[in-house]
Amino acid sequence: QVQLVESGGGLVQAGDSLTLSCVVSKRTYGYYDMAWFRRPPGKEREFVAGITWSGGGTNYAESLKDRFTISRDNAKSTTYLQMNSLKPEDTAVYYCAATTARGTTPTVASEFRYWGQGTQVTVSS
Repeated sequence: QVQLVESGGGLVQAGDSLTLSCVVSKRTYGYYDMAWFRRPPGKEREFVAGITWSGGGTNYAESLKDRFTISRDNAKSTTYLQMNSLKPEDTAVYYCAATTARGTTPTVASEFRYWGQGTQVTVSS
């Protein structure tokens, strides 16, 4: 069983930065492509960013690529999401997701088998 645990969410002001972390319980973490999704209030879940198992490939939602950065530390079985210049519209529950490595990170939620419980990020204006 693969478990993902997110942390780092909270209440921040517009313009602040925040880093989310996702720790994966599986020893084979290095063989999983990872991604972050988010669900804004009253909206559908949406892709934020993805990273391949090696960390050599990343992809982002077009509207977020200039402010968000995804990274991973395989030695710590942890994936990160650095979020800068946060805006009120970034308010959402952020989810970490994992899928068996395939070379390119999917952007569709249904492609990911394992999910964390989510961490709330609230950005006040």
